[in-house]
Amino acid sequence: MPHHRYLIVGGGMAADAAVRGIRAVDPNGTVGLISAETDPPYDRPPLTKGLWKDMEQDRVWRCTADLEVDLLLGRRVIRLDSEDRTATDDRGTVHTWEKLLLATGGSPKILPSAPPQVVHFRTWRDYLRVRETAARKTRFAVIGGGFVGSELAAALALNGREVMMIFPEDGIGAKVFPVGHARFLNDYYRARGVDVRPRTEVAGVRRSGDRMLLAVVGPNGEGETLPVDMVVAGLGITPATSLAESVGLELQDGIVVDASLRTGHPNIWAAGDVASVWSPPLGRRLRPEHEDQANTTGEQAGRAMAGEHVELDHLPFFYSDLFDLSYEAVGVLDPSLEVVEDWAEPGRRGVLYYTDGGRVQGVLLWNVRGKLREARELIRKGEPRQVEKWRGAISTST
Repeated sequence: MPHHRYLIVGGGMAADAAVRGIRAVDPNGTVGLISAETDPPYDRPPLTKGLWKDMEQDRVWRCTADLEVDLLLGRRVIRLDSEDRTATDDRGTVHTWEKLLLATGGSPKILPSAPPQVVHFRTWRDYLRVRETAARKTRFAVIGGGFVGSELAAALALNGREVMMIFPEDGIGAKVFPVGHARFLNDYYRARGVDVRPRTEVAGVRRSGDRMLLAVVGPNGEGETLPVDMVVAGLGITPATSLAESVGLELQDGIVVDASLRTGHPNIWAAGDVASVWSPPLGRRLRPEHEDQANTTGEQAGRAMAGEHVELDHLPFFYSDLFDLSYEAVGVLDPSLEVVEDWAEPGRRGVLYYTDGGRVQGVLLWNVRGKLREARELIRKGEPRQVEKWRGAISTST
């Protein structure tokens, strides 16, 4: 029966960051990492960004094995016992632990009745599959207008592929951008050759020979069948909380943790996409699904598990590259908030302030670089202003 002082369930960026946090405090304690993926931890953002440009593939790997950790890959934990401190994997092996981290991430949301040829994009293997097809085929349908969908559509188009982008919202990124800006992105993508189809639902997908037939329903209720070489879906994820639920941990969209990333159990922590973390500056729980959050919560959870005092007070940020546009954002970007738009050049360069009761909850830096610290400070101050007076709080110059 293998035993580890620290056992990590999950093999993503948060898991790797946790190993590094542990090793910064405890160089010698035994660490085990159980991951359902057959690949060791890697950076996820390049799968839709840098790897489609000039980034070398070997740069994605995090070299977790160099940290003296037992990597138990291609295994899934199917049962936890918090009293006996055991974790049983799908091979029947029972692992014992002293301290446990749940870095289980999430599973991609699936198109109903989708055949196995549809790629629900999330992993390194998904990237390889799409990349290999893009080397041979030309016509792709990307389902979803969020982070994954917008980045993949741009990446494929930049590589000379014919791309159709389908989503039910009014515009690209409509769940985080105000409607006018989301619609601007529709036109921006069309100008770069992407067939953008907003307010369109997928009714079904089926295979026909070596192609896929995609049935869609447009904004006026008209149906259409579209032949493509590959369907790639980026529909978001569902946090993987079943293990936490099985041992009675509190859930609120994800696994509820305190400022040290500890759950309600004294020897179980959670980090990354699955963790619901309290944000003191915003006065609410957050579960961001971004690289910065995975790295920060993973490392801090590892340090806390190894005995260091941790009080997480972090405002996570995220970023993206869309053709020749790029942005950074911090805090909560919810278009249902009152959004103050301060454009130096509409759609091209500006700062957007997401406000609630006159207080900034989130800041979008659109093609404005080097201002992330200023944005964080504005949110932390919690200073109320009349809405129109937020313009100019951060310079739009670069």
